[in-house]
Formats: sequence, structure tokens, C-alpha cells
Amino acid sequence: MADSKRIGLENLSPTPGSRGNRKRIGRGHGSGHGKTSGKGHKGQKSRSGASIPAWFEGGQMPLYRRVPKRGFKPINRREYQVVNVGAFAELEGTEFGPEELKACGLISSVNKPVKILGVGLAGRAVTVRAHAFSAAARDKIEADGGTAELIS
Repeated sequence: MADSKRIGLENLSPTPGSRGNRKRIGRGHGSGHGKTSGKGHKGQKSRSGASIPAWFEGGQMPLYRRVPKRGFKPINRREYQVVNVGAFAELEGTEFGPEELKACGLISSVNKPVKILGVGLAGRAVTVRAHAFSAAARDKIEADGGTAELIS
């Protein structure tokens, strides 16, 4: 019946030619892999225990040491989304937080911190909630009768 032709785990076999015998090196000239065992003649790679790191340049001064290093990149840098005080003059409303600034298109994400900078004038009393304020921005907002609230 058709049961003998059925494919199952008990009658699976590898594709013909996909599984060759392993290369038996160092077993005499007749094997084709005798004497130097496929490692060529002499040199660093022919020695026992030879493993050369990918970045090793044979003892010459490596590239990562030849290229000059400049500056410092802090790991915990906090990148703010910047909004100027002058932007509030063109907006309607008196209270502004990250959600309102996102709705107005002044910031791209509610999840990133917002910093208010002191370029321009609000011209009216506004309440601004942000993660950071420059000293000039805080002074200008409070000079117009508004408040600058810090979000933690």
C-alpha cells in the first residue's frame, strides 16, 4: 500500500552529496593530506596553536592606534528637543506641555525630554511645562507673568 512510501522521521536521509567524509589530515602521502597536513610550508599559520586575530597587522602599528583620537562622547548624554520662547507667541492657548507641543508640531516625540531656550519673546503670560529651561527662557517667561514648571 502507500504506507511504505510515507515520509517520516524513521526514513529521512540526507540529500546525496551533501554529507562527505571528513578530511583525515596527517595520514601519509597516499591520503593527499600528509606531511604538512594542508598547511603549506613554514610560516605563522603553519605552527601549532596558530590563531591570528582579525585585527592583527603582522606587528606593524595597527590602524586603530595610527588614527588620531579626538574629543569625548559621553555615554549618558541626554538629548533634548529644543523649543524657543518665541514659538509660544504664535500659538493659541496659555498652557503648554510636551503633549501640546507635539500637537502643534514643535517637537517630534512626547517620550524625549524637552528644553525651552530663550530666543524671542512670548509676549503674554503662558504656563510652560518642560524637562529643562535655560536661564534666559525662565526669565522671559516669568517677566511676561507666566510660569515655568519643571517635569522630572
